[in-house]
Amino acid sequence: MDSCCKPDWLKRWVLPVLTVGCLTLPNVSSARETVTWLVRDLVPLTINNGPDKGRGAVDRMLPLLTAALPEYDHVLMQVNRARAMQMLNEPGLTCDPTLLWTAERAKTILYSVPSMNTISNGVVIQRRDQPLFSPFITDGALDLRALLASGVTRVGMVAERSYGAVIDKIVGDAPQAQLLQHHGNNAVGSLLRMERLGRIKAVLGYLPETLYHAREEGLDPEQLQYLPVAGAAKYQYIYVGCSDTTASRVVLEKINESLRTLRTGELIGYYAQWLDPVSRKEYVRESAAFFNSRKDAGLSSQR
Repeated sequence: MDSCCKPDWLKRWVLPVLTVGCLTLPNVSSARETVTWLVRDLVPLTINNGPDKGRGAVDRMLPLLTAALPEYDHVLMQVNRARAMQMLNEPGLTCDPTLLWTAERAKTILYSVPSMNTISNGVVIQRRDQPLFSPFITDGALDLRALLASGVTRVGMVAERSYGAVIDKIVGDAPQAQLLQHHGNNAVGSLLRMERLGRIKAVLGYLPETLYHAREEGLDPEQLQYLPVAGAAKYQYIYVGCSDTTASRVVLEKINESLRTLRTGELIGYYAQWLDPVSRKEYVRESAAFFNSRKDAGLSSQR
């Protein structure tokens, strides 16, 4: 990986590790295991480019987790969602710190306890197109299933990404011709450009994520409207997911111990900073209440 793509904390830290590794390489018994961390551009969790590079909520969480694993070397690898899923299903000590839990993924991936919650995915449209969606909106929420069944427009989404159980089920049941699945690294930004050009009328995503990419693409965020999906929960919870190996189990136990402390303090603030003042206050209160009430044991109770 090009050094220009590494957050500053990793630039400062990997070089000494590599030096020590080279000095001890002949002594096989003292070789250190390496945790490969898979990240993609997922604002506001991970930010790979631009002036806010390395300042995402998970970007800031990773140094805290690696500090809890001093006996391991750590490598950061930037991959898209499809490649990340492929690597998580291969042997090795590979972890993704931004995974949503799904029953299908849990068959082959080990999960930590929840690390932080995020505002759920929804549908982002241009305000000028609001009349097109009005028949599918009730009490401010979009009936995504009815929209996709109607055939009035295609909906853009990132290929192989989970949008939460409710949306995943709707998308899985929908006519595939109504979905535009993007496989690229800058998928959300590209989908927003397509929306501006009229090729699609709706994009699935997180509100902070789409607003951030809109600004990066030179679009006016005020012209975008976020529609929550009917039936979807207000928040989604992210996890550290690792390849299903004995080594990963050892690492995850240490990660869990660290997360149980971090998620009631620093991690809440890392995500909250990306919200508007009203949403931020509500998020901090509800997140603290949720995590303070959890009694997770071992690996994620959902595994």
